[in-house]
Amino acid sequence: MAAIEKPGDAVARVRVAVKTYAARHAPVHALRGVSLTIEPGEMVALVGPSGCGKSTLLNLLAGVDRADSGQVVVCGIDLAGTRDERALVELRRTCIGIVFQSFHLVPHLRVEENVALPLALAGKKDRARVDMLLERVGLSARRSHYPAELSGGEQQRTAVARALVHRPRLVLADEPTGNLDSQSGAQVLALLDEARSEVGAALLLVTHDAAVARLADRTLHMADGLFLRESR
Repeated sequence: MAAIEKPGDAVARVRVAVKTYAARHAPVHALRGVSLTIEPGEMVALVGPSGCGKSTLLNLLAGVDRADSGQVVVCGIDLAGTRDERALVELRRTCIGIVFQSFHLVPHLRVEENVALPLALAGKKDRARVDMLLERVGLSARRSHYPAELSGGEQQRTAVARALVHRPRLVLADEPTGNLDSQSGAQVLALLDEARSEVGAALLLVTHDAAVARLADRTLHMADGLFLRESR
């Protein structure tokens, strides 16, 4: 199944996106013409084996990579068509929250500064929201620590708080509970779910955890750069 569509005023829409990477021996066909629509307030889980194209799809929706062909529209901006890097940066600052699998915390910033970074880049301050998110992810006591002083799970929770601080309309999360114990994982999932009710955020979560996938409104099963099926 190459296309999975839903009607309505979508937060994100991908149409027949193709992405191929050059490799030493043969090209890697990461995406082979996938289509997807994500509605406001919807939680979508993306599952499949490593190398099937899940992270590539997230990168296209985040505007950090470009499709070779097709259309990728997020918050009304065609990411595949624009070459305006400033517009892409502004989109990520205002509309998109990203939880990378490798966290990408800024090493010379403290926890609270990392969480507040999207606000700072937009010239905004919201100490109350930063405090609330740190409390919700159990890091209030670690707010003055640097990333190197945190465990992997604490870095993960910092990344989740940072992704939500500016109230994005689209949250892209690559294994958001992968480094967490069951209690911390449940806290993060509850926080992500609250983002749906608070601002109608749409969530696209890459996960290998069947329990996480069951919480989603629908699950897209991916292999070899294609959507194979959808389950609910």
